[in-house]
Amino acid sequence: MHSNQDKEEMDSGGEIEGGGDENEFPSAIRGRKYSPVVAHDNDRAVLEMSSIDPRSSSSPYSKQDLKKVKVNMQSDVAPEGSMPNHSVNGPQRESKLELFGFDSLVNILGLKSMTGDQIQAPPSPRDGGDVSIALERPRPIAVKSGTLMGVFVPCLQNIMGIIYYIRFSWIVGMAGIGESLLLVAFCGSCTFLTTISLSAIATNGAMKGGGPYYLIGRALGPEVGVSIGLCFFLGNAVAGAMYVLGAVETFLDAVPAAGILRETVTRVNGTDIAEPITRPSLHDLQIYGIVVTILLCFIVFGGVKIINRVAPAFLVPVVFSLVCIFSGILLARNDRPAVGITGLSSESFKDNWGPAYQRTSNAGIPDPNGKIYWSFNALVGLFFPAVTGIMAGSNRSASLKDTQRSIPIGTLAATLTTSALYLVSVLFFGSVATRDKLLTDRLLTASIAWPFPAIVYVGIILSTLGAALQSLTGAPRLLAAIANDDILPVLNYFKVVDGGEPHVATFFTAFICIGCVVIGNLDLISPTITMFYLLCYAGVNLSCFLLDLLDAPSWRPRWKFHHWSLSLVGALLCIVIMFLISWTFTVVSLALASLIYYYVSIKGKAGDWGDGFKSAYFQLALRSLRSLGASQVHPKNWYPIPLIFCRPWGKLPENVPCHPKLADFANCMKKKGRGMSIFISIIDGDYHERVEDAKAACKQLSTYIDYKQCEGVAEIVVAPNMSEGFRGIVQTMGLGNLKPNIIVMRYPEIWRRENLIEIPATFVGIINDCIVANKAVVIVKGLDEWPNEYQRQYGTIDLYWIVRDGGLMLLLSQLLLTKDSFEGCKIQVFCIAEEDSDAEGLKADVKKFLYDLRMQAEVIVISMKSWEGQGEQQEYIEAFSAAQGRIASYLGEMKERAERDKTPLMADGKPVVVNEQQVEKFLYTTLKLNSTILKYSRMAAVVFVSLPPPPANHPAFFYMEYMDLLVENVPRLLIVRGYRRDVVTLFT
Repeated sequence: MHSNQDKEEMDSGGEIEGGGDENEFPSAIRGRKYSPVVAHDNDRAVLEMSSIDPRSSSSPYSKQDLKKVKVNMQSDVAPEGSMPNHSVNGPQRESKLELFGFDSLVNILGLKSMTGDQIQAPPSPRDGGDVSIALERPRPIAVKSGTLMGVFVPCLQNIMGIIYYIRFSWIVGMAGIGESLLLVAFCGSCTFLTTISLSAIATNGAMKGGGPYYLIGRALGPEVGVSIGLCFFLGNAVAGAMYVLGAVETFLDAVPAAGILRETVTRVNGTDIAEPITRPSLHDLQIYGIVVTILLCFIVFGGVKIINRVAPAFLVPVVFSLVCIFSGILLARNDRPAVGITGLSSESFKDNWGPAYQRTSNAGIPDPNGKIYWSFNALVGLFFPAVTGIMAGSNRSASLKDTQRSIPIGTLAATLTTSALYLVSVLFFGSVATRDKLLTDRLLTASIAWPFPAIVYVGIILSTLGAALQSLTGAPRLLAAIANDDILPVLNYFKVVDGGEPHVATFFTAFICIGCVVIGNLDLISPTITMFYLLCYAGVNLSCFLLDLLDAPSWRPRWKFHHWSLSLVGALLCIVIMFLISWTFTVVSLALASLIYYYVSIKGKAGDWGDGFKSAYFQLALRSLRSLGASQVHPKNWYPIPLIFCRPWGKLPENVPCHPKLADFANCMKKKGRGMSIFISIIDGDYHERVEDAKAACKQLSTYIDYKQCEGVAEIVVAPNMSEGFRGIVQTMGLGNLKPNIIVMRYPEIWRRENLIEIPATFVGIINDCIVANKAVVIVKGLDEWPNEYQRQYGTIDLYWIVRDGGLMLLLSQLLLTKDSFEGCKIQVFCIAEEDSDAEGLKADVKKFLYDLRMQAEVIVISMKSWEGQGEQQEYIEAFSAAQGRIASYLGEMKERAERDKTPLMADGKPVVVNEQQVEKFLYTTLKLNSTILKYSRMAAVVFVSLPPPPANHPAFFYMEYMDLLVENVPRLLIVRGYRRDVVTLFT
């Protein structure tokens, strides 16, 4: 027999509809379900199929034919959080939601994966592959806690600790009733605001182990989360020592005969009490504290189950002791035998209203020669641990039925309850005893308790030991959670498997706790705990402030009573309290957190948790983009944004995504590395077929960019061919004014050598597209010889400035000088003057222009008249004749094709008009310019020359001949064409 619950589970996740092979799952048996029958004796399962549709009885197949289907069952237990692998060996199943590609496994695996669990989805039956059903043994369901026992009670036990029992009445006597009320309100408001922030973050999604570390790390990033999480771990470990010392001190006060060493007698200043005041010996505190810590560690090593069984026993003494204390206050009378107990008296209230700050010994006994002077700031540090413990509920998030309901209600209820209790206790303690009694009787709560002081002693000891157990239990799990996130390799020793006990982390926590117990001074340990807790609370408030201020679409907390201003006030209040307590401890704690942050950022593994800083960067980028607008950027604010073609011509090895020198050249186009480069590669083919290849290539290209330490992004585009891909890129790449403004590519030197006849048309098409799209162009010739950052260059950077380009060529040359490779070079500007122009006037104008641009360069004017009288060397004549011959041969082939097909002259799919005289003129111009470059700049480090636009109606083959003559024998050449705007300005 199967329970209804089992049937419902199979209805939701295990329903299988299918048809096909009659030997397996006939098509007639649709609408049937499988419910598992688990065998207890072996690792086999039998699925019984029963009809869910009465009308299916008309099927020709009887129930006996397909009554049972045996399937394999996994004998190994699946990892926690994973789902069983449900599928069948059989043909494709039918579904009414086939249009949507519906798969019932999505109900289980899809939603489960959204919670953050890593799940391996089984292959779909629609893929046609073999699929097997895998079921695991049923697990016992873990007991979940509600709001009362899961959050409220743990928070109450942590908050109501040792400070209230043995220090609170002393604080009232030292600060007075008025400032004690202010102290409680001040510290309580800090934890109240932190609770509001905690409630908002905790209700914004599912929580895993780690408590506040998990919340802070996912909001502020792994570096901040680990640094604050480790400090919070130290705070919990030290708090365990404080609770142990409190329990031991209470025990020795209640049973003085248990002291091993003699008690210390302390002289009381300014009191009328004749008897001496005694306190436990420091060595007794150390001995008993170490023994108690070891015993508690043995209990902790037993596991959480043992602690949970005794947890209710720790609550009863706390509640009962509070009842005894308040009963004793109400029943106290002036004629009571105890000295200093006045009962509820208005005189005592008036006398204790004001503060009485003074010097005391280390034990807190008033002493004019004492080493410690108490003030309001010091009392904040002493009292603040009494309001901590609000994270106890979030630490138990894994064992709560409903974290998004229990954590806010339970934590807030515990905070308000304890704050109200403290405020009422201030009034009662200040009215029931004299100031001398408040300052000298450290266990006033036991002295006034009714009917027996021993009840309070037992309550104090059990409550503090329970709090110590919780600290020694929670701290190791916090450390294990940090280690399991695999951010810091040094913490790998503290990793635990899911569901395992953190024994190594517990041993380390016990070691820290014993070290603090050896100190033996509760008042010295308390401020240390305060700093670590305040640091954690500040992190929670800052996390909520950032998330609330950014208001990302994923920020939808169920807890609506929050605002970013409250979180900001809470964070500032935490920082203020830290400095009020001790600026020395504050600086030390912040320095420790900063060191951990720096260490994590250097040694830690990168992790993307979707933290708030990433959202802040995104929103900042959006606002900056909107503020730039769509109008042109002023030349003073112009930055080069190069779009770099990684492999436009030829092929690179498969494991090389980009030419090794392209990133070096891209860095040379930035000043001090500032700016963004877009590395792009085009994959030929169909997008649907090559999408996975594109993703792999993009990842490989991104790795290359990071390796070259170049600020840029990688993009891979799949297109039918390079021309179509580039045309789409140049139109759509970028947003607003953050579009690429310079197209960088390598000169196709290999096209003639390897007879790549398709390159000329593609090359010319890209240049024409850049001109139409108003993009600047930089073509690099001799990229293999481009220097890296360690290769120093000497000589000159020569600019052959022929046409107006908005100052782009001048600006790029200045950017080169900012690099270590070219800082030893000088700039020479060559201006090509027309035959009838004033050469000297042109030189003076260019010098004045460069001076106004704050650019130092030598200006040289070359007149075209000098070209006529210049004799040609034989090699130039041969190059010119060879180019003429190739053009004539290509033109002859075009004419033959046109006569044969009876069509106009066509080249590259377009009609062309060939003016042979103009072609010869262009060849002569590029030849003369090349000879001039080789004459003046043969030893130059880099040569810049203006890029001539492709002539209209000329075949792409002709343009490549012009360009080949221009770049011939020039080892390192940058061919630059600007666009219709200035990139430099004369004005400040």
